[in-house]
Amino acid sequence: MKALYKSGAQPGFELVDRPEPEPGPGEVKIKVMTTGICGTDLHIQSWDSWAQSTINAPLIPGHEFYGEVVETGDGVHNTKVGDRVSGEGHIVCGMCRNCRAGRRQLCIHTVSVGVQRDGAFAEYVVIPETNAWIQDERITPALGAIFDPLGNAVHTALKFPVTGEDVLITGAGPIGLMAAAVVRHVGARFIVITDVSEPRLELAQSMGVDLPINVARTKIRDAQQSMGMAEGFDIGLEMSGHPTALPEMIANMNHGGRIAMLGLPASSIDIDWATVVTHMLTLQGIYGREMYETWYAMSAMLQSSDWLHDAISSVITDQLPAGDWEKGFEAARNGVGGKVVLDWTQL
Repeated sequence: MKALYKSGAQPGFELVDRPEPEPGPGEVKIKVMTTGICGTDLHIQSWDSWAQSTINAPLIPGHEFYGEVVETGDGVHNTKVGDRVSGEGHIVCGMCRNCRAGRRQLCIHTVSVGVQRDGAFAEYVVIPETNAWIQDERITPALGAIFDPLGNAVHTALKFPVTGEDVLITGAGPIGLMAAAVVRHVGARFIVITDVSEPRLELAQSMGVDLPINVARTKIRDAQQSMGMAEGFDIGLEMSGHPTALPEMIANMNHGGRIAMLGLPASSIDIDWATVVTHMLTLQGIYGREMYETWYAMSAMLQSSDWLHDAISSVITDQLPAGDWEKGFEAARNGVGGKVVLDWTQL
């Protein structure tokens, strides 16, 4: 099969022939149709310090995908050949305290598809049946490929109740944009999103955002006043990881405000802990998706709302044949568009 391959501890990928994986007990083999390019994949391609400390090459990367089940291993009971599926990329042990208590997203032995084991930038991938999410016919291959990052957005957006609340989102990348659409769908009052990319801020308006802010030119507090908000934001969703985003968010939260943090900081952040304490703020880290409540939630929302289905689909701004993967990675790296999807039926 054709696959993007990192043959060793160095930058770059190669599109090469690799042996097809075979399903073991409890596993399914999927013919990959589409894959999304994630920031994690960019780190692995560039072989930065994070990748060097995390990845054991050789490796086939890729963890956002959609495809068709073509073979099942022994002990597979609920997934059948021909099912169209997306994949939950976190494979858990099932035996640690959190797994046995039903909190699988907190498993201390998690193995990630495309990070610690071969992934989906290939014509075929193998995952446990428990990680295959069967999709309905309304989910297109492109939309099915981004259920992993959509799950990140839904997990973050729904961590705290947002109905009737004023929400500040820092970072209008693909996950921030999807989170904006989700909190609009569930009934937030005012939604403000920040970034420095004008194309992304323009796209945010179609996500139901009331006010996109270019923070290179406008302060959040000034925008807040322009909307007639007498108090600070009730809910903050920090999606950027930028070192200035969280301190600015904290400074603009209402007393008792709650912040969900998905963005991974690349450096240390100086936080005004006195404000956190005296304003009684809650900071909650978010990683991945709740397994599998987030999957049920996002599937149900997309089934029940044509607007949300179309809004999330519009975050996909680039679709390319997998053979043009280098162009796809360049588009993902430039940070001005939305989600990039590669089509593995075109090589």
